[in-house]
Amino acid sequence: MLEYLFGNKNVEKIIIYLFLHEKANATELSLSFGSSLDPIQKTLRKLEEGGLLVSFLEGRTRVFHWNPRYPFLLEIRALAEKAFHFLPTAIQETTYNVTKRKRPRKTGKPL
Repeated sequence: MLEYLFGNKNVEKIIIYLFLHEKANATELSLSFGSSLDPIQKTLRKLEEGGLLVSFLEGRTRVFHWNPRYPFLLEIRALAEKAFHFLPTAIQETTYNVTKRKRPRKTGKPL
């Protein structure tokens, strides 16, 4: 849907994913989208060079999140929210894993 606006389908997917999860790494994104790692890394680098995203290291993993100083951040996030709500439910659940836990439950913790 936003692919034509941004000129790249990966940009649309990354923006929507970050709207939902706030931060992500390239491997997590490529597994979620079912695509290869290289185009995702190039797109993340391009978005970081453009100032929309910033990255930091968590251990040996480079993690990307929104740049709070980006002047159009609120507008981009609003656009991502609207685009997400217009996606079919099947794509929302399979691609963006809204309810997926990112780490295992602590051993012995009651449900």
